[in-house]
Amino acid sequence: MQPNDESALLSRAKEYDQAAIAGLYDRYSLRIYKYIYHRLGNAHQAEDLTANTFLHMLEAIRSSRTWQTSFSGWLYRIAHNLVVDYFRTSRPDKDLELENQPIPSEEHPADLAERALTQQRLRTAISQLTEEQSLVVTLKFAEGMSNAEVAALLHKSEGAIKSLQFRALATLRRLIGEEEL
Repeated sequence: MQPNDESALLSRAKEYDQAAIAGLYDRYSLRIYKYIYHRLGNAHQAEDLTANTFLHMLEAIRSSRTWQTSFSGWLYRIAHNLVVDYFRTSRPDKDLELENQPIPSEEHPADLAERALTQQRLRTAISQLTEEQSLVVTLKFAEGMSNAEVAALLHKSEGAIKSLQFRALATLRRLIGEEEL
């Protein structure tokens, strides 16, 4: 979709055009789902929070509390806030949930469990970063966006994104290092 096409779609969405809202959902739902899934590691919860992200979007459109500059940045911010709320309200001592996937024959169950524990430790550490650091790390490493793409999305310079990334990675090293002691 070209930028002008997206502008027209966004204008129509603000006017409650169902086709435009459906178009926005089609364009962004998979990206938002992947973002949330990378943060939570739980497919069912990621589906629920993705749906809630778009419900929040609709509520904001109805009450005229919409994006000011970047729709995609605003949508990721909604998703991020829902993830933060999820971590605040969920029990940290929940049993580690292994995905319901068949175990590859060449991978030992202990290796699979160790990888799941490592991913959970990383998710927990990322949840302790600042909001901006968490967004940068997830968008860069989980979503595979470039510094320029993240900078445009968050309305920051590439230098600011590099700085946020550097501080976030240093904090993650410290948090994960402390956990291993």
